[in-house]
Amino acid sequence: MAHTQSWFPTLIHHAPLMREGVKSLNTELLKEIEQLRDFDRAGQQWSKTGYVGGYTSYGSMDRLHQFSSTFMLLEAKLNLHVRRYAKALHWDLRGGRLVMTDCWANIMPKGCAHSFHLHPQSVVSGTYYVRTPRGASGLKFEDPRLSQLMAAPMRSHLAPREQQPFITVPAEVGKVILFESWLRHEVPASTIAQERVSISFNYHLL
Repeated sequence: MAHTQSWFPTLIHHAPLMREGVKSLNTELLKEIEQLRDFDRAGQQWSKTGYVGGYTSYGSMDRLHQFSSTFMLLEAKLNLHVRRYAKALHWDLRGGRLVMTDCWANIMPKGCAHSFHLHPQSVVSGTYYVRTPRGASGLKFEDPRLSQLMAAPMRSHLAPREQQPFITVPAEVGKVILFESWLRHEVPASTIAQERVSISFNYHLL
């Protein structure tokens, strides 16, 4: 009997960071991120071309978890999610462990966007949402097979969600999103006046 099966799934982890204490943690994170934006001259300069219209510490201070106890607490909570994600992927770490190597802050006002990209040489990447006003842009992922489809016809707009060429995971305060670092993603331009604040990070296998 002929049958069609689904293989090679792409797994994206999307969950609340923790059950309690999110509001107080985000209050502290937001305060530190806004202070960082004010004095990080190198980051302000880098953002003029690398994050037009907004602010990111990616080009200046990208290891915040090594300098701030608040970000260290965030790292500890994220570690639990990363271990869970690695288990879901059935990874054999061969005695190694996944360690946060990069952690940076992002402030996205109206008109700011982050075009499609991936995170070379990392294993797991992700985003944690500190402030997400109503209407804030979500995280848009691209089907990793798109560059290999060659002469394949376009998919119908009626296709199931898991077979669409793009999927957007909404930006929700207190939520964490994890994905394999080779998966291309973007943040479409913000259309709202309020600032969207997030923290991005990478994990390597050490």
